[in-house]
Amino acid sequence: MNNQYHKFSKRALEFARLSATFILMLIIVTPGAWVMYNAFRHNVDIQSKPAVWGGNYTLDNFTAIFGAVGEGFVPIMQYLSNSIIISTTSTAIALIIGVSGGYAFARYNFKHKKRLFLWLMLTRTVPGIAMSLPIFIVFAKVGLIDTKIGLILFYVALNIPFTIWLVEGFFLQIPKDLYEAAMVDGCTRWEAFWKIELPLAKSGIASAAIFAFLIAWNEFAIVSQLSRSVGSKTLPVGLLDFTSEFTINWAGMCAFSVIMIIPALVLTFIVQKHLVSGLTFGGVKG
Repeated sequence: MNNQYHKFSKRALEFARLSATFILMLIIVTPGAWVMYNAFRHNVDIQSKPAVWGGNYTLDNFTAIFGAVGEGFVPIMQYLSNSIIISTTSTAIALIIGVSGGYAFARYNFKHKKRLFLWLMLTRTVPGIAMSLPIFIVFAKVGLIDTKIGLILFYVALNIPFTIWLVEGFFLQIPKDLYEAAMVDGCTRWEAFWKIELPLAKSGIASAAIFAFLIAWNEFAIVSQLSRSVGSKTLPVGLLDFTSEFTINWAGMCAFSVIMIIPALVLTFIVQKHLVSGLTFGGVKG
C-alpha cells in the first residue's frame, strides 16, 4: 500500500512539474508567437473589434518594409546596418577590455582590488533609464548626440562590468597549475595566457559576447534619447517609425519586429553550446 502511494505521489509531482513548466513556457512564448502571427495579417484585421481570427494572410507587410517607398516604408537596411556596426563594435571593445580586466582580477593582487571590483558591479545596479539624463547632458556637451560613436561608447560602458564579472569567474575556475606548468616548459606569461588559459575560458567569453551583443541589439530606452536621424537609429528605435499622431501600423511593426529578432536568434543558436557551458560554469575546476 505504501509502495503504491509512493508511486502515485511521485507521478502526481511529476505531472504537476510538467504542467507548471508548460504553463510557464506558454506565458513566455505567447507574446512572440502573437507578434509573428500578426506580421502576416492586415492592419485592419489586427485592429478589428471583436477580434478576427484567421482571414487573409499576406507578405505585404514585409515587402512594404524592404520594397516600395510609400506608406509603411522605413529605411530598414540603414537601421540594420547601424545596429550591426554599433552592436559588433561595442561588443568587440567590451570583450577586449572585459577579458583583460577579468583576467587581472582573477590572477593578480593589487591595491583596492575588492573595492574596485565592487564599484564596477555596483554600476550595474543602477537602472538604465536613470542614467539617460546625465548621459544625454554629457553627450550633448561633447557633441556625441546622434552619432554611432556615442552609442558605441555608451554600450561599451554598459557592458564592461558584466563582462569582467563573468570572465573573471571563468578564469578562477582554471587551475593556476596549468599556466605555471606552461611557464616551466618555456612559455612566457603572455604565451601561457594565449595558448592555455584563453582557450579554456572560451565558453565564458562566448557567453559574455552574446549577452553584450544582445544588450546592444535590443536596448531602446536610452538610445531613443541619443539618436535623432536615420544615420544613427538602431532597429528598436526604428519601430517608432510605425507610429503617427493618430494611428499605429501594428502589422508593419510586427513584421519589423520579426526581422529584428532573426539575427539575434541565429547568433544564439550558433553559440548555444558555449552559452550553456558558460552560464553553468562548465570550465575546468580547480
